[in-house]
Amino acid sequence: MWLAAALLAGGLGCGSAPVIPPLETAASFPPPAAPAGNPDQILLKEALQGRTLSPPEVVSLSDRLLTGGNPASQDQETMARLELLLLKALKTEDQVSKAALWRNLGIIHYNQKKYDRAQQELKKANEFNPKDARTHFYLARLFYSQAEVCQRKGLKRKAQGLSKQAATELELARKFAPGNPTYRQDLKQLMQQEPGK
Repeated sequence: MWLAAALLAGGLGCGSAPVIPPLETAASFPPPAAPAGNPDQILLKEALQGRTLSPPEVVSLSDRLLTGGNPASQDQETMARLELLLLKALKTEDQVSKAALWRNLGIIHYNQKKYDRAQQELKKANEFNPKDARTHFYLARLFYSQAEVCQRKGLKRKAQGLSKQAATELELARKFAPGNPTYRQDLKQLMQQEPGK
């Protein structure tokens, strides 16, 4: 386009230098955007690459990532990274955070349908803090899921026992967090809203 304009203006062939438009340099382009992503996922990645987080910071980060409705909780790569970070934090001497670290590890495995591991980890969390409502809530969900499996297999007595355990755990969650509206909902309805149901 510029060549045609230069020819028309007589810039070529008449002894004058051709008119060449200036080249755009890298400085004339806007800088690249910062990498997109959830700030918690970025923090998680940095923590696995050497950034030091205290156990309470790991608990806080994992609580945010595992909150219901957070799309990160359904991302397998994020959950694998979070599992590594939780396991690393569990190796520290911080006894205060152990219950929440075990609980969040159990929640990851519950969401991955690794129910045996989830049950072990949630029970371990319960040993450290038997008054944690969220631990009891996930134990209720876990026992309810196991009761459904037993019911489908025709193991009615076992299903009934697991259903009773689920009801007991849900009552404990309600007792320890009476203001939480999620724990007030019917467990059957909650379970039907889970992804994959």
